[in-house]
Amino acid sequence: MEFSSKLLENAVYEMSQLPGVGKRTALRLVLHLLKQPESQTGRLTQALKSLREEIKFCRSCHNISDVELCEICANPKRDSGLICVVEDIRDVMAIENTSQYNGLYHVLGGKISPMEGIGPQDLNISSLVEKVKSGEIRELIFAMSSTMEGDTTNFYIYKQIQDREVRTSTIARGIAVGDELEYADEITLGRSVLHRIPFETSLKAD
Repeated sequence: MEFSSKLLENAVYEMSQLPGVGKRTALRLVLHLLKQPESQTGRLTQALKSLREEIKFCRSCHNISDVELCEICANPKRDSGLICVVEDIRDVMAIENTSQYNGLYHVLGGKISPMEGIGPQDLNISSLVEKVKSGEIRELIFAMSSTMEGDTTNFYIYKQIQDREVRTSTIARGIAVGDELEYADEITLGRSVLHRIPFETSLKAD
């Protein structure tokens, strides 16, 4: 792809680094931005700059937040004895959109994947285990994607806490095997959370 401007080429290159954005799509987006008022482009630039510099991660659940303790963890109406274990922020948003869950979350920040060089030490697992050890948690809901990596992560956490007096469950497999959680429709996902099953049962089923 030939460019008449180095500035244009650099902008297209940076835009094309985003997931799912190829060079042609990046070019269309950059040209669209050039057609917009400078003030609008400035607001987008400032929003991205503020996001990168000021974003925080909740000190309790590791969810993305504007403050030290996210709104979900700070809400006294949430059931603090119920923790839903998810891969990332997108899964929190997906489950919240169902309006079927009133507990708290724990965002792992990924899933165990030896092929990608991601081990337990790379995830927010130790802080979850510490929560369980505190004795304030009565149930963990494993809401990872139903993939091999998701199941491996669930099993690893289960082994770390199995000697503790805490119930473990997994969302019902209304979510098709191999599907990513964020793409599930809200009704199916909501029912999966409501009709979760004991994690030990899921091990026997496998």
